[in-house]
Amino acid sequence: MGALSTGIMVKPRPSPVDSKAGPSARPLLAWYDRHRRTLPWRARPGEIADPYRVWLSEIMLQQTTVTAVKPYFEKFLTLFPDVFALAEAPTDAVMSAWAGLGYYSRARNLHACAKAVVEFHGGVFPADPDALRALPGIGDYTSAAIASIAFNRVATVVDGNVERVMSRLYAVEEPLPGSKPRIKTLTAALVPEDRPGDFAQAMMDLGATLCSPRSPSCILCPFNGFCTAQARGDAETFPRKTPKKEGQLRRGAAFVLLRDDGAILVRTRPDKGLLGGMTEVPGTHWSADFKSKDALAHAPVDVEWVKLRGHVRHVFTHFPLELTIFAARCSKRKNAPKGARFVSLDALDQEALPSVMKKAIAFALENLSQ
Repeated sequence: MGALSTGIMVKPRPSPVDSKAGPSARPLLAWYDRHRRTLPWRARPGEIADPYRVWLSEIMLQQTTVTAVKPYFEKFLTLFPDVFALAEAPTDAVMSAWAGLGYYSRARNLHACAKAVVEFHGGVFPADPDALRALPGIGDYTSAAIASIAFNRVATVVDGNVERVMSRLYAVEEPLPGSKPRIKTLTAALVPEDRPGDFAQAMMDLGATLCSPRSPSCILCPFNGFCTAQARGDAETFPRKTPKKEGQLRRGAAFVLLRDDGAILVRTRPDKGLLGGMTEVPGTHWSADFKSKDALAHAPVDVEWVKLRGHVRHVFTHFPLELTIFAARCSKRKNAPKGARFVSLDALDQEALPSVMKKAIAFALENLSQ
């Protein structure tokens, strides 16, 4: 977003109490035309949006930041430049390219969706929101975003940024998630028929830049003068949120076996469930009542395991995890047990290793090198 020059005069607007017209999309779109973000998946002014890029970015951006998504998006485009390439790719290649982004069911649905678009739509994404919702991994939000941004269909796109903007604009007192229906209704009333895609992206940009969670830049906001929370002076307190309940701590053990030739023992997790289809080092189930003294009964091979001091900690969406790490070395003649395989350390970056497993391996290797 380009910076406004200092000393610019902001034209006074009617207060939200006195204004009869209320907020509209026009000042927001005018602001967007000047300050829109340049993003690798976003069409430049005058260009036609690529539905494949829009879809791919929207799936990646679910519960993930723009900064984190950018390198993954560019990597995916290099590996899978279009929906046909993604549909034809091996599942392992897709999961490997996704590794580190988290919420791995998205990657499985992404691959399934690409196949469905090729098989049932000839490789062309449908423009109709209902047809989009019928595809794997595409719900109400994503279908609205694709229809609006890629095809300029009038649709109501509400993500976390939009929820923050609208809850402040109208001082929505009901906490999230209960206020979602009202926020969607309020947003729908502002969507312009001529530029719905730009409106959706403008709202996202506004929430990501000016209408930030803390210290919003209200004086520069195109809705300044129409925003109820800004007029009240309590914009930072919105949106109201119901306190989240922290999940119960789970524990488990991971076994890191390094062979003399520099290979490490790994296996693939079941397709269904948490981290489905991803690569892991062998380990125990994760549970609240895990006892580390029982862990060795689950060791993948019979070698001299050493229990390392400390733990590897990781936080998933619904629970925190604490792993006890057992490490060992073995001869290069050691064969992998059934369901597992040895992979060269140099080739680990080609495996679909989730972040928690990367942490476990790094922790073990650091200790083994001492």
